[in-house]
Amino acid sequence: MPGRLGTSGGRRAQKWLRGFLAALVTAAVVAPLSAAAQPQTPAPAPAALAPVTAATLDEAYAANRANAAEASRMAAAHGDRDRAAADRAMADPSRHFLAFDGRGSGRATEVFGDLAHADRVAVLVPGSDTSLETYARFRATATHLQSELARQAPAGTRTAVVAWLGYETPGTISTTVTTTGRAEQAAPHLREFIRHLRGIVGEQARVSLACHSYGSVVCGRAASGVDADDIALVGSPGTGADTAASLHTRARVWAARGSDDWVREVPHVKADLFGTTVGFGTDPVSPSFGARVFAAGDGGHSDYFAPGSLSLTNLARIVLGETSKVTHA
Repeated sequence: MPGRLGTSGGRRAQKWLRGFLAALVTAAVVAPLSAAAQPQTPAPAPAALAPVTAATLDEAYAANRANAAEASRMAAAHGDRDRAAADRAMADPSRHFLAFDGRGSGRATEVFGDLAHADRVAVLVPGSDTSLETYARFRATATHLQSELARQAPAGTRTAVVAWLGYETPGTISTTVTTTGRAEQAAPHLREFIRHLRGIVGEQARVSLACHSYGSVVCGRAASGVDADDIALVGSPGTGADTAASLHTRARVWAARGSDDWVREVPHVKADLFGTTVGFGTDPVSPSFGARVFAAGDGGHSDYFAPGSLSLTNLARIVLGETSKVTHA
């Protein structure tokens, strides 16, 4: 817990921090050397587009598919078969991207459903180790949520899901995954994206953020200025805030954790190490944080969007605004 810890809790936290420091030192040395040995795969600059509106969605989708196709050709010429395959999949005519950038680890914002006419929109914010190479698993969470929304939506309700890979996610084993640094960098981009999204769907649409793992840190950092109705934190290590109230958001804040999620073993502390704050503070599912805690069943860290799961059922209810039907932990 932040601030004060019981004796046994303090010992566990200190032991965990000492152990993790060793991993951080290793990562600090190994990760830069590995990156230096692997030159970046070339890719074109993102497509130059005017601000997207409901009327110009198809134009944006086509431009971003063309950009992904060119990125695939450049990656193939460079000899990066994995990136070439990932980019090629994104260039498929069935794909709908609001944004695509094949440079570096990559950025992509993909739409599932009819965004122009949606009145319930979910924006997914991913956690660590999400890049264009690993994008397929992130995309799967979006398709599962969209299918569940379609299943539950009352007649006349129109839904869409947006998979927002709009920041450079930290590596699971890295010096960045235990600090808010990447989240602080991502937060203004998430706020800006939601502003643009409002320009497409309008102010009357209900917009919810579904934030997984380190993505919940991003949502926590963005919360005070993001125009969302609900923020759902799943598998969260913390937000960097002590309470939901200190996020300073008008959105309702929800939190859930599966009983088999390893995040429950991570001490929810903040500590200053060499001038850097490590850890994310209060556990979002704890009573002291003050979020609306909903049931997530017995799933693990990667199971929150699994078809048929209790967590996915409840996430869809939150997105649809059917909050009285949400089952609580």
